[in-house]
Amino acid sequence: MSEAAPNGSSQSWTGVQWLVCIIASIGFAFDIYELLMLPLILRPALMELGGIAPGTPEFAMWLGRMFYIPAFAGGLFGLLGGYLTDLFGRRRVLTASILLYAFSAFAAGFSTSIPMLLVFRCTTFIGVCVEFVAAVAWLAELFNDPRQRENVLGYTQAFSSFGGLLVAAANGLAIAWAADLPTIVLPEALNFFGGAIKEAHAPWRYTLMSGLIPAIPLIVIRPFLPESPAWAAKKAAGALKRPSIAELFAPELCRTTIVTTIMFACSYGAAFGAIQQIPQIVPGLPEVKAMAQKQVDEKSKDKPLPVPEVKRIEGQINQKVASDVTKVQEIGGLVGRFLLAFLAVRIVSRRRLLRTFQIPGLIVMPIVFAYTAVTGLDMLYVGIFFAGLLTVAQFSFWGNYLPRVYPVHLRGTGESFAANIGGRMIGTSFAWVTSTLALKEFVPGGSPAAKMAYTAAGVAVFVYALGSIACFFLPEPAHEELPE
Repeated sequence: MSEAAPNGSSQSWTGVQWLVCIIASIGFAFDIYELLMLPLILRPALMELGGIAPGTPEFAMWLGRMFYIPAFAGGLFGLLGGYLTDLFGRRRVLTASILLYAFSAFAAGFSTSIPMLLVFRCTTFIGVCVEFVAAVAWLAELFNDPRQRENVLGYTQAFSSFGGLLVAAANGLAIAWAADLPTIVLPEALNFFGGAIKEAHAPWRYTLMSGLIPAIPLIVIRPFLPESPAWAAKKAAGALKRPSIAELFAPELCRTTIVTTIMFACSYGAAFGAIQQIPQIVPGLPEVKAMAQKQVDEKSKDKPLPVPEVKRIEGQINQKVASDVTKVQEIGGLVGRFLLAFLAVRIVSRRRLLRTFQIPGLIVMPIVFAYTAVTGLDMLYVGIFFAGLLTVAQFSFWGNYLPRVYPVHLRGTGESFAANIGGRMIGTSFAWVTSTLALKEFVPGGSPAAKMAYTAAGVAVFVYALGSIACFFLPEPAHEELPE
């Protein structure tokens, strides 16, 4: 097997390199698959498990908790995972993390209460947070040629957006086929919270259970995966230093750690504080209301439908449209990731590369959420494509940038601090900020959905502006080669 190098020469790839890239791509894809489940399933899950109506303070409270508590747990344990990645190796930690989030997502499909769902979302998030760090460090150390490494990191991370498309498709299939699938029976081993499954064919349950998929190829490929050659060589020679979080704040790394943490938080803030609120926004669009009303009218020709049946129909329409909008957003994200991978080997300055997406995003995001998201579905489809393109591309940027600024013994720890403390713990908290502010009287909008849209617009402007300012202080990597 061979791969054309960016400079035109042909560089041979080993079977081992292909295997690592395949399993890392699967990991990246299902990272996002697991995370994007939540906005798609949360509304119907809260309504079933807690009888909570959307637009109420209790719904907003649980919405914020479901986004932030798992992110906090993921960030905290993800930081530990980055440390363990440097201590015990990339392969072992990556394998364990994928298995953790796959089986946690599957178990979440059997939830009988909101606390039970929350626990499994926490363990899912922990696995996702650890996997990203281990995979990026592993891939970066597998390729010595700088341009090849940039390409590999860029294009494998693009599979994250395939994960977003897959979960939107899986949710759509679950909605369409749920009634024909086998009835869910709760294993006694999982019934430690008590209760019983109320809706055995609820689409949100099947969507969660589909998260088991990445464990299958991993179990097959795992025996053939090697350790990172750079990490293994230093370990064998006794030259591998012990990782230290305190060392991230040594004079030569302090600025890098602080700025990347802030900017990672801004990237995630835009995603969680705005884009992932789309399922809460689309029910307010006139076209979506008309779709639901049309279906209710068709089914109530002979006799009026009971209120629970009307709400069920409305919920299914809302889920389907949210799934469709998410697909378009993820297509935009996929284009953005490929665009960044293409530009990463052509734009030398890392600041300039990032600003290629930041500056347009500062203009586009408020237009999408303050105008298209409250005007019409067709316009929202167009707007969310560009919102996804500009925001999601920045996630790939960090996967390319961070390995170049931390040495081998701190690579996992440094990446983990920025990604988990900045992105997962601070950045995802903007979901709570948005859901909380959307309840305030000073926020414009005549419905909970419209208030959510305007709030998301304000949050997006804030995080994009802060990220653009912080970019001026982002250190440029000293060399194309990875630091030892």
